[in-house]
Amino acid sequence: MPKALIISHGQPSDPAPAEVEIATLAARVQVLMPDWHVASATLATEGALAEQVAKAGSHGFAYPFFMTDGWFTREHLPKRLAEVGGQDWQVLDPFGIDGDVQRLTVNLAREAAASRGLRPADTALLLAAHGSFRSSATARVANAMAARLAAETGFARVEAAFIDQSPRIVEAVVGFPVGSLVLPFFAARGGHVVDDLPKALAEAGFEGTLLDPVGLDARVPALIAAALRAAFQATFLKAKI
Repeated sequence: MPKALIISHGQPSDPAPAEVEIATLAARVQVLMPDWHVASATLATEGALAEQVAKAGSHGFAYPFFMTDGWFTREHLPKRLAEVGGQDWQVLDPFGIDGDVQRLTVNLAREAAASRGLRPADTALLLAAHGSFRSSATARVANAMAARLAAETGFARVEAAFIDQSPRIVEAVVGFPVGSLVLPFFAARGGHVVDDLPKALAEAGFEGTLLDPVGLDARVPALIAAALRAAFQATFLKAKI
């Protein structure tokens, strides 16, 4: 039986809600993949990763429920897996760089405008992302996503801004007109989405709509299931060659 573990950062200051959220997502993916073992863990919950690797056994697929690649997914996560006996687990590309997830992001922006009776040509869109003062990976992915949104949606203005690097959301959104949309390019509803983002928008006097994070869309479990199946198929074909 193929095995998959959906892994997120979690929230060290309050790990329980994020653990429940990622477990709920894994359960929804499991429903779509009854012939797989699908589980989850956050890195913030002490012992969670070790427990799930021990339950699943060897040779599984680790699915990073993160928005960007870089040091965390290429070095830190494999190291954490190796420390708990998962050195033979294959770490897949993270959620946010999946082509299907990026297409979903474009569709979410279009659907948000349409459901509110807004013409994209008259509407501004801010893509809100985490950012990092240590790594350029987050900005690179978010800026590329904003450029794609601008090219494919016809919004009058599309920009990316960040919580943890420049341009900061509180600064970037000041010039956005009434009725603008903010789409959080986040995988989950953690503290940044629940607290930091609304606070930054309120501080800037933003008068528009804050949408749900990309990762909460109902289509996400199917996209994760598709990515897992594709990884299994690629591994199976490689083994036959």
